Amino acid sequence: KEQFCAGRPLRGICVGMRMLFEKGYELGETDGLGFILGCVQLIDGGGLKIPHMGWNDLTVLHDCALSADIANGDYVYFVHSYYLKAREEEIVKAKTNYITDFHSSVEKDNVFACQFHPEKSGVRGIEMLENFASLIK
Repeated sequence: KEQFCAGRPLRGICVGMRMLFEKGYELGETDGLGFILGCVQLIDGGGLKIPHMGWNDLTVLHDCALSADIANGDYVYFVHSYYLKAREEEIVKAKTNYITDFHSSVEKDNVFACQFHPEKSGVRGIEMLENFASLIK
């Protein structure tokens, strides 16, 4: 928490992203760190496979520091059963659809988070990780 308050860049990936929010509903209601306003909810499978596992595309909503090279329709890799719903729409940088639209990338101040796994997302994911690394040098 001290690093966050000091303005150091903070990166959350998958579960790391979800814990940055206020609340989660994994195995009951749980408080998150509260760095970002919103909550984490279970994906209602509706007959489709859960967890959501595999490649899916991004819909880019706003420019973002870590995803400058990312375009609408670029594919990234997901493994998750829960999705987040941010309360501040302006921090949502990309969304994805699997059963429902969910926020797949957010940025707020010094916090950068994504539901997908950039380390498994090929060239685009590596570019995002390199962009983050350039912030902490």
